[in-house]
Amino acid sequence: MKYNIEILMGNNEEFSAFLKTMIKEFNNKHSFHHKEVRNKGSVQPINIIVSDNNKKWIGGITADVYWDWVEINDFWFHEEFRGKGLGGDMLDKTEKLAKEKGAKKALLTTFDFQARSFYEIKGYKVVGEIKDYPPGSSYFTMVKEFL
Repeated sequence: MKYNIEILMGNNEEFSAFLKTMIKEFNNKHSFHHKEVRNKGSVQPINIIVSDNNKKWIGGITADVYWDWVEINDFWFHEEFRGKGLGGDMLDKTEKLAKEKGAKKALLTTFDFQARSFYEIKGYKVVGEIKDYPPGSSYFTMVKEFL
């Protein structure tokens, strides 16, 4: 079998899309759960958008519910609005909506300079840590089981 190797030191959207498609096809073939989640309507998105009085976005949460889980993808608030309970309220709302959609557990990732302690207060447990990523820091995978 002959083949060529080409090295590109820049982004190639077409090649990235090709790899993602091939990985999806492989996963679909070998994992019922991967195939099922890609069926129309299987992934249930949650987007909570918080705006100020001028209708300017100040933060919020994006998440997806699938496999009886909710995955918190992005969660951020403008500094001016932190420490006032708004983040906790939004996380509680996200979890409540996710449970209504059938989620039994939650998954998220965070860096130690972000919100690990906040999530621990909210009942999340560290299930994985990558140390020195980025250098001098750690990257955590956290999970919470709903009661």
